[in-house]
Amino acid sequence: MSRLHLHIAVDNINKNIEFYTALFGSEPTKIEADYAKWQLEDPKVNFAISNRSSTTGVDHVGIQTETAKELDEIEQRLTDAGIKGVSQEASTCCYSESEKYWAMDPQGIPWETFHTLKSAQVFKLDDDASEDSNNSCCAPSIPSCC
Repeated sequence: MSRLHLHIAVDNINKNIEFYTALFGSEPTKIEADYAKWQLEDPKVNFAISNRSSTTGVDHVGIQTETAKELDEIEQRLTDAGIKGVSQEASTCCYSESEKYWAMDPQGIPWETFHTLKSAQVFKLDDDASEDSNNSCCAPSIPSCC
């Protein structure tokens, strides 16, 4: 089963950890100095925050798949619909190593579909750095959608 992913860029990591812990009634499953993540079952969501961006608000949304096959199926649906995206193999970002496929929605919001392979000790590797310094995550340059 897939899980919705939402990543929000925040200005104060500790204040936001307090807020979202109270909102979800659950402690984060991962906390770093610049990042926190809640892997929730109800609602089933991978919700992350970080203070690595020069802007605040929704950084990107996505779908976390449980298998590589599910990831391939999403990429194929987007490709079949004529929506161009970008694949990332063995990408290290958000303290995880993942296989990813990125696409841009009509509003210009990056959508990250990904299958997590394992945990990582760093937020991101230089090879996975975003070309957009306003983006806190590791989105590559993504072709415009529609």
